[in-house]
Amino acid sequence: MSAPRSLPSRVLAALRSPWVRWGFLVVALALALWYVLAHREALLRAAAGLSVAEVALVGVLGVLYVWCTLLAWRAILADLGSPLPLRGAVAVFGISQLGKYVPGGVWNVVAAAEVGAGHGVPRRRSAASMLVAVAVSVASGAAVGAVALPFVSAGALGAWSWVVWAAPVVVLVLAPPVLNRLIGLALRATRRDALEHPMTWGGLGRAAAWSVAGWLVAGLQLWVLCAGLGLPPTARTFALATGGWALAWTAGFLFVLAPAGAGVREVVLAAVLAGSLAGPSAGLAVLVSRVVLTVVDLAFAGAGLLLTRSAGRIHAGSPPLRP
Repeated sequence: MSAPRSLPSRVLAALRSPWVRWGFLVVALALALWYVLAHREALLRAAAGLSVAEVALVGVLGVLYVWCTLLAWRAILADLGSPLPLRGAVAVFGISQLGKYVPGGVWNVVAAAEVGAGHGVPRRRSAASMLVAVAVSVASGAAVGAVALPFVSAGALGAWSWVVWAAPVVVLVLAPPVLNRLIGLALRATRRDALEHPMTWGGLGRAAAWSVAGWLVAGLQLWVLCAGLGLPPTARTFALATGGWALAWTAGFLFVLAPAGAGVREVVLAAVLAGSLAGPSAGLAVLVSRVVLTVVDLAFAGAGLLLTRSAGRIHAGSPPLRP
């Protein structure tokens, strides 16, 4: 008699059904669209106060931010032994990002494992790469967020100031000797084989570089928005916007009950910007930035679906791979 499968194994087995896969994608897509539509009035108000050039720049920077995040994850996946061409990377990463909009904080990892299987990536490797990418984002986000501290009073962040001090702990966990051991423990706990290629310092360094570049681009996007709404365009306010965005993203991720950190990130960013931008304008800039990035996520997901569908990789006939 075979040993009973663990709960994660049963969940993954259920997700391999084509009906469940497409149902999950439909639900995630609906939640992301709902978020955009729920804030359409704020988006229109901001657009009325910004020039066409500023609106276009905000959109372009949003795409660049997500692109940097994609390249950071792709560098990790390559380091683990599964280099993907850009088309395949867009397909897997784009669809997996819809999982962020489903409460629970793990669905993008599950989605990446299932979609990646259709592109020749073992599921355990896809899941490990997404988890490591998230850890790199948290560590680099907390580190970049520390830039904001000299420009924000200690009481402004309130209960969220602990996010900055979490950075050294995450950095320690990211050291390859520690990280590879933790991945091995997680795989054994879920009855999976060990990874064939452990993480290296070079792979983590490339991923961290792309991640930091992403935070700088995201900060630039928020800075452009805030400048259009009355924030003085100075080096100080750029550091404030960049550090504030990174801190807010990190706090939102750690609060797993909120889909894609919705609500939490807005509260943290508003606290960071409150001393430099009027309350209503700060809140408006935060909402617009979030809505724009949600639209970009939807665009990447759409591209991923088209690429995956054209390759016929989301259906019951996907080639079997080792879990």
